[in-house]
Amino acid sequence: MAVLALDTSAAVAVALVDESGTRLASRSADERRRHAESLAPLVAAVLDDAGLDRSDLTAVVAGTGPAPFTGLRVGLVTARTLALSLGIDVLGVPSIDAVAVQAVADLGLTPGDEVLVATDARRKEVYWAHYRVVAHEGPHAVPVVETLAGPGVDKSADVAARLADPPADGRLVVVGEGAALYPEHLPADEDAPLVPDAAVLARLALARRAAGDALPTEPLYLRRPDVQEPAPARLVPATGSPA
Repeated sequence: MAVLALDTSAAVAVALVDESGTRLASRSADERRRHAESLAPLVAAVLDDAGLDRSDLTAVVAGTGPAPFTGLRVGLVTARTLALSLGIDVLGVPSIDAVAVQAVADLGLTPGDEVLVATDARRKEVYWAHYRVVAHEGPHAVPVVETLAGPGVDKSADVAARLADPPADGRLVVVGEGAALYPEHLPADEDAPLVPDAAVLARLALARRAAGDALPTEPLYLRRPDVQEPAPARLVPATGSPA
């Protein structure tokens, strides 16, 4: 049996893992404006790569952001619809948490080290969150991190102010696509992960579910969508007397 993970907070990423978190198949597409067109073919492709059918799925995991409205909505709606049609659980995990966890593994961080994740929020801003490493490896071989601050959305220069106070015991690394976009303010660590790996997202969901954590699928938008319904017209009372 397998768990399907979807993330559309940046590019489109899809992965299948087994119940122990072992990667069975994964695919991604660097599409930032065509999430809806890319996602369904990638889901079909990873199932085919693993020799599985939708009926073999036991849960669907969705990255909840933070991210811009349109792309994030595509992944969440797809995950919820698929899970509902199959009668299985849908599990939500912040995409930014997955980048932090991946950084611990990729960069060999140890307890006491800290991670600042910055992702692309457009409008010359970044989504960010600040973490401390609790354990290099926990359940399902997933590093354990605690959130110190965030998630939030700010200018990269404002987020850089958080780098002024390094941890007392350990080092602070900066990772994520936002750091790559604004290196003058957020110098990314060498070999730092930039976007979420859907397989890491799935392992994180499995570990948190085993711990009894709530895994809501509400999206982390952090700001209002660009397109909004216009406010209803206000009636202005007439003034003066009829002639």
